[in-house]
Amino acid sequence: MREDAPQVCWFEEVRKEDVALVGGKCSSLGELIRAGVRVPPGFALTTHGFARFMRDAGVSGEIPGMLGGVPHDDLGRLEDVSQAIRAMIEEHPFAWELEDAIAEYYRRLSVRCMVPAVPVAVRSSATAEDLPGASFAGQQDTYLWIRGVDDLLHHARRCISSLFTARAISYRIKMGFPHEDVALSVGFQKMANSYAAGVMFTLNPGNGDRSVIAIDSNFGFGESVVSGEVTPDHFVVNKVTLDILERTICNKEITYTVDLKTQKSVKIETPFERQDTQSIIDEEIIELARMGKAIEKHYGRQMDIEWAVDKDLPAGGNIFILQARPETVWSEKRAKESTESASAAKAASAMDFILSSLLTGKKVS
Repeated sequence: MREDAPQVCWFEEVRKEDVALVGGKCSSLGELIRAGVRVPPGFALTTHGFARFMRDAGVSGEIPGMLGGVPHDDLGRLEDVSQAIRAMIEEHPFAWELEDAIAEYYRRLSVRCMVPAVPVAVRSSATAEDLPGASFAGQQDTYLWIRGVDDLLHHARRCISSLFTARAISYRIKMGFPHEDVALSVGFQKMANSYAAGVMFTLNPGNGDRSVIAIDSNFGFGESVVSGEVTPDHFVVNKVTLDILERTICNKEITYTVDLKTQKSVKIETPFERQDTQSIIDEEIIELARMGKAIEKHYGRQMDIEWAVDKDLPAGGNIFILQARPETVWSEKRAKESTESASAAKAASAMDFILSSLLTGKKVS
């Protein structure tokens, strides 16, 4: 990391190459904004700011000693050490100048959005150096509908402390990855007041078909879809014609939304009359598919995308992309099959040469 790296920065100041500075989520958001995709604005506490906080909190020097000799399968000891480290992180304040920087960026974000104390999602954004395996992805925390500087700072510390859950510590010990080498960025992104939200794949995740786009949707925030708490509505769209090929409307019993009295994200039971209702209209499905195609074209590969329809904005400008990452399951499978096919073809080519040489009487050395 460069010495003059900022401790806080806007999403639009980074792009996909800046994973080491702001992690995968935030760098992807910056790339999408630069590509002209409709993304809620926000800013990030960079890994430089994270390292500053960890040094100030005294955690960096304490962690090796606290975790020394703890086996990866001793769940009791892991849980005790995890609670001690997380408490140390969450109880320590940010340095005043870092706290002021986050507060100033939050104030400017609220002005940009024309909403006092604008609600934000506070998300951890892991760097490529966090851990060697993708099996750890998604274990850091996300907090929805957070308002006010004090709450932002509190939940930023909770995101940081989630690097040290018992499960995370166990995984690093098992993989031989030094705890002091982990790095994290924290993103603060304007919340879309979602009427509906969900995920979209620019292929069929069930069979790998790249000619279609698959969209899953539920009412409210997308947390219920991402976490698997509901069976969402499912739509399959032809990637060329944008025709809706499949439509599956499910019984959606849970909705995440905002409690207007407490201004907190809450999980509620979906009103009975809405549970079997299609959560997004056909025009929104087609617009999502069009946005998915544009994102896939920009990245040059199939993508896994989170989206939301904001109920506070008029149609035509109310669909937002919250996150986009490369699809891995089918991409890795195709890459493996391609390598195996190339190896088989190479072996076949060598055997063909040997056989043809024998048939023509050549000496094969």
